[in-house]
Amino acid sequence: MRVPAQYATAAQTDTSMRRVVIASSLGTMFEWYDFYLVGSLATYISTAFFSGVNATAAFIFTLLSFAAGFVVRPIGAIIFGRIGDMIGRKYTFLVTILIMGFATFLVGILPTFAQIGIWAPIGFVTLRCLQGLAMGGEYGGAVTYVAEHAPNNRRGTWTACIQATAIFAIVLALVIIAGVRSQVGETQFVAWGWRVPFLISLALLTISIWIRLKLHESPAFRKMIAEGKGSKAPLRDAFGRWPNLRLVLLGTLIVAGQAVVGYTGEFYVMFFLTKTLQVDGETANMLMMTSLLISVPIFILAGALSDVIGRKPLIVGGCLIAALTFFPLFKALTFYVNPALAQAQQRSPIVVTADPAECSFQFNPVGAAKFTTSCDIAKAALATLGLSYDNRIAAKGEPASIQIGESLIQSYNGKDPQAKLAETNFRASLRDTLHRYGYPEKANRSAINYPMTILILVVLMLFVTMTYGPIAAMLVEMFPTQVRYTSMSLPINIGNGWFGGLLPATAFAIVATKGNIYAGLWYPVIVASIAGIVGLLLLRETSGKDITSMS
Repeated sequence: MRVPAQYATAAQTDTSMRRVVIASSLGTMFEWYDFYLVGSLATYISTAFFSGVNATAAFIFTLLSFAAGFVVRPIGAIIFGRIGDMIGRKYTFLVTILIMGFATFLVGILPTFAQIGIWAPIGFVTLRCLQGLAMGGEYGGAVTYVAEHAPNNRRGTWTACIQATAIFAIVLALVIIAGVRSQVGETQFVAWGWRVPFLISLALLTISIWIRLKLHESPAFRKMIAEGKGSKAPLRDAFGRWPNLRLVLLGTLIVAGQAVVGYTGEFYVMFFLTKTLQVDGETANMLMMTSLLISVPIFILAGALSDVIGRKPLIVGGCLIAALTFFPLFKALTFYVNPALAQAQQRSPIVVTADPAECSFQFNPVGAAKFTTSCDIAKAALATLGLSYDNRIAAKGEPASIQIGESLIQSYNGKDPQAKLAETNFRASLRDTLHRYGYPEKANRSAINYPMTILILVVLMLFVTMTYGPIAAMLVEMFPTQVRYTSMSLPINIGNGWFGGLLPATAFAIVATKGNIYAGLWYPVIVASIAGIVGLLLLRETSGKDITSMS
């Protein structure tokens, strides 16, 4: 079928496409900007809005409210996807960015717990849920809008530009936080300065609304409406018919693979650097910012390459190669970032011998759990220090012990009357023994091999670009115009919001349970492997497809 000239996406000039991409990318910038702000400033947020409980519980509630934004994203995908398929892409994601932008700004002016009591945490959680709902509809609408403007042979290139803007948002958040902290000083930053980055988001919102108001509806949507072929029930058409539902399920699995690869290379690696390898925050930020900036053009190159060789080879290849290389790359990262730790682990491995009946689930990311058995105390101490250990079974009722090299450290029962004294002796003995066998308390800046570290981080980002760069174009091309917004939004938000967003906590739980600093990588490795294999077998190539087709 020949596409009428007034609807032909190929007629878009590079100038008009750049305007479309910039306008559509601002929502993605909001997503990642807010993501980094809330994660980086969680300590200050917990103090301001959850001070009615103890500090540890406050931090837990802050993290839970942060997760709430991910949990509700699929709901936003269904709500705004349906609206976008019925009334249009432009006005729907104009509404989503308004909601997301104002919710981010309002966090900066929300009164504290001391001022309004319980309404402060309720308000913060509500704003986080609004951000999640809006984001559920924002990204799908943005990439749909760009893809429906782009020429068939350059759709991967233009949609990849949206993916690249996420990096700018992360860097922007890091720069603004550092700039505000340096200008007002740490004392004032703790008191009120942390709010400034949220307030600055109003400027981003104003610019994005101004630009989006100048846009026109996408050519594919206008063509569909002109021909009277729009869907009156997008939810039923998207999820109530097996051919389309099958694609939704397949797309969700592929996005899950892309998400765990992406969140490992962009976020979990930061956790690994700071919490496990004990790199100071300033150095870790510098390493990550360098690798992120280097990767920006690679996102666009990956999208452009997918226009030539197809989406499937890059996405499937990225998932499978990442799954095969995560373990050696993270082990290499340990060697080049904290060689003293790598050498100590090799020379003097740590072994915990304990009665399994005394050992609990060692998931304590915010230090809230109370460990009282000798096994729990021993493992908690090592998990807090980010150290790997092997497990051995002790006789029933025998107190746990930690062996480092030739030295043996006895743990203690936290319920004993002399527990305080035992704790002091245990921690002093553990600290001295670790020091004697060469285990460093912090990574030595001067010992870091910066070129090799950045190279490893860039390689991890290369996998991110291979999977994330072409994914938007592929999802758009998988679904017909009538239900495209609805159909692709759900895989994006379940895959990224649940599988990706919950990766750091899940990986940490595995590490703490197994006692191995690399064990958390099994989560992304397994998910990426399944996605890669299923994609290899079932995913059809979509590159160059005419997406103005109604079926």
